[in-house]
Amino acid sequence: MVYSRLTTLAGVLALMGLVIAGSAVASGVATSATSATMGMDDARHLLARTGFGPTLNEIKTYAALTREQGVARVLAVVPAIAPAVATSAPPAWVQDALRPPRELRNLSVEDRRAYLQQQLRQSFELRAWWINEMRVTPSPLAERMTLFWHNHFTSSQQKVRYARLMYRQNVLLREHALGNFATLLHAVSKDPAMIIYLDSATNRKDKPNENFAREVMELFTLGEGNYTEADIREAARAFTGWSLEQDTMEFRNRPFLHDSGDKTVLGQRGRFDGDDVLDILLAQPKAAEYIVGKMWREFVSPEPESVEVRRIAATFRDSRYDIRAALRELLLSAAFWKEANRAVLVKSPVEFVVGSLRQFDMSADDVASLAMVMAGLGQNLFAPPNVKGWPGGEAWINSATLLARKQFIERLFRTEESLRPAFASIPMTGAAQRQQRPLLLAGARRAPLNLPLFESQRWFTGFSGERDPAVERVLLAAAPANPVPAELSRREWVRHLAMDPVYQLK
Repeated sequence: MVYSRLTTLAGVLALMGLVIAGSAVASGVATSATSATMGMDDARHLLARTGFGPTLNEIKTYAALTREQGVARVLAVVPAIAPAVATSAPPAWVQDALRPPRELRNLSVEDRRAYLQQQLRQSFELRAWWINEMRVTPSPLAERMTLFWHNHFTSSQQKVRYARLMYRQNVLLREHALGNFATLLHAVSKDPAMIIYLDSATNRKDKPNENFAREVMELFTLGEGNYTEADIREAARAFTGWSLEQDTMEFRNRPFLHDSGDKTVLGQRGRFDGDDVLDILLAQPKAAEYIVGKMWREFVSPEPESVEVRRIAATFRDSRYDIRAALRELLLSAAFWKEANRAVLVKSPVEFVVGSLRQFDMSADDVASLAMVMAGLGQNLFAPPNVKGWPGGEAWINSATLLARKQFIERLFRTEESLRPAFASIPMTGAAQRQQRPLLLAGARRAPLNLPLFESQRWFTGFSGERDPAVERVLLAAAPANPVPAELSRREWVRHLAMDPVYQLK
């Protein structure tokens, strides 16, 4: 078994490089640009890149469409005139009033401990709610883009602390997930969770805090090298006064804390406020190119093609930052459909776990266990590792996380044997374990992992024959890296495919 050879990080990455390099030859996907309809392979590619684990029925539906029709249908699942909304009911506590910081400071030691335990439980419930929404959503692209923006406009509950504020930010990201980037940028800059995470409330005219000004340039709009330290200092002055109402934790603009003097930002001078600076950033050509570059790495390949990025970015700017317009150009580009760009992206832990449940048609009674699994794989929702978010790509795969992915698949394909407690079965070391400690402690109080079982007899009803080639084409983005023994039962055959390294790719 190939996993037995993966004892070092170098071995893992070497394997990934081998699979990626060989995928274009091995996949055998259809590449005819003259084909009237997509067919199975193109349909799977589109759905795998824009959703979570496409099913046979979904692939068949899209296979009858042209590429243009398929992309239009993916984008139209959420109407352009309405914001995306979750279909799952959130935890009841999201309607509760927040306890203001000054009240928390006056709590006794015992009451404070109880409050922190409550926030920990709520954060766990919040993760479970979002994972379930990704699993059952009728609009996978909206959830994929919500996740994309969650990793772009990074905030973490470890600093924000209020689970309800993290929920409100999640709702905001979903509402604008396929809307207008300029509108989203202005809204998230005033989002209470972001205000707390990047210390905007401490940014005052007599003592500017540069955290938000720096990150809005480096991570949210322009990227490194496209601004100066002087630009950051001047922009920080413009953002002074953006704060929170202490009783409700709602955004408040406090004019008496704002520096109303002249500022010079990216060559423009004026008595700018925060909104003015955001508009100046959006007017820079590099802003659209930076966002399109990140979308490219999310949906197309690890290395963006600069000419194509500039072309799509021009459309993005011309549309006044319509996210759908950028995605449409990206998904209809020749690069997206290119054979060499298939099976070159590593599934994130969320895509891997949620996609597996969707592809194998599994319900999930204990969704909270899936949050534990994802944390063990390196993606703890609502708690990215730092302000830069999860690096993604090959960083998702190392000797520990690949072993954890293997164990997750083994659990899905188990029979009825009991499993070890969730927190004890997730391989973690060092920094990863320290980072996930709060989530692990919450999980330690739970029952053992309660993951669904793969019901092979029901799952195979959509396929024909003992070795329907459609099974492999549904599960894998390219031909399997390991030979498939002929003597395997159909259940073991599917398990073998899910354990293949190519199953980690999209």
